[in-house]
Amino acid sequence: MQLDDKDEYTSEENKQQGISLFPDHEELMITRVEQGQGRKRGRYIIHFGPYSLSVLEDVMIKYNMFKGTSFVKKELEDIVLVDEKQQAYVHALRYLGQKPRTCQEIAQRLAQKEVDQAVIDEILVRLQREKLVDDDLYARQWARQRITSQRKGKMWIRQELRQKGISKASIGEALGEITDNEEWESALLVGRKKWNQVRGDIMDKKRKTFPFLMRRGYSGDMTRRVVNHLSAAEQDGAFEDEELLHWEE
Repeated sequence: MQLDDKDEYTSEENKQQGISLFPDHEELMITRVEQGQGRKRGRYIIHFGPYSLSVLEDVMIKYNMFKGTSFVKKELEDIVLVDEKQQAYVHALRYLGQKPRTCQEIAQRLAQKEVDQAVIDEILVRLQREKLVDDDLYARQWARQRITSQRKGKMWIRQELRQKGISKASIGEALGEITDNEEWESALLVGRKKWNQVRGDIMDKKRKTFPFLMRRGYSGDMTRRVVNHLSAAEQDGAFEDEELLHWEE
C-alpha cells in the first residue's frame, strides 16, 4: 500500500522490511517504543530487540503495544493488517475533508494509492455506516446545485453522475426532484443571456443559442421551447432589463 507523504512509512513497508524478518514460533517482547519523526511522523516505531515495525498511535494503544508486552509473529501480522486498514481509512477521511465524494471516487483514490481491493471495500462499508458517504444524498445535492447555480440541464447532470459512479436508480430519483419548471427557468436564464450576447438578426441568435443550450445538457424539446420563447419575445419587443441578464455563464 502506498499512501501520500504523511503516510509514507506504511504497513506495506512493515510487511516487506519488518514482519517478514521476524522469527516464527517465538515470543517477541517490546523492548522500546519511539515516536516517528520526519517521514514517520504520526507513527510509532515498535522495537522487539533487533526487529521493528511501525503503527499508528490508535493501533498502538488498542493493542497495548508498550514496553514489556509480548506478541508472536502471527499476532503482529494481524496488527499490521489492522494498521493498513486504519491508514486507508484516515486517507479516505482526508480526501472527504476537501469536499463530498462518491463511493466510486473514494475507491479510485485508494486504488491509486495501491490499497488492496478487500481493504477498500471494508473502508467504503465503514464510511457508509458512519454516514460519511451517501451516494443518494450526493446525487440530490449535486443535481440541485448544477441546475440552480451552474445552469446545466438534466442530460448533462445525468452524465456527470454516471461518471461519478452513481447508480441509475439514484440518478433517476435525484433528477426527479428537479421539476420541469425549475429546469425551464434555468434554461431560460442562461439562454437569454446567450441570446443577448449574439450579434445579428433573430436567425443568427437562434443558430448560436440552440447549440449552446444543447451543449449545456438541456433536451432538444427544452431548448426549442426556450429559443422559440426568446424569438417571440424579441419580435414582440417584450424583452425587459432584468438583473438576471447580468448572470455570467
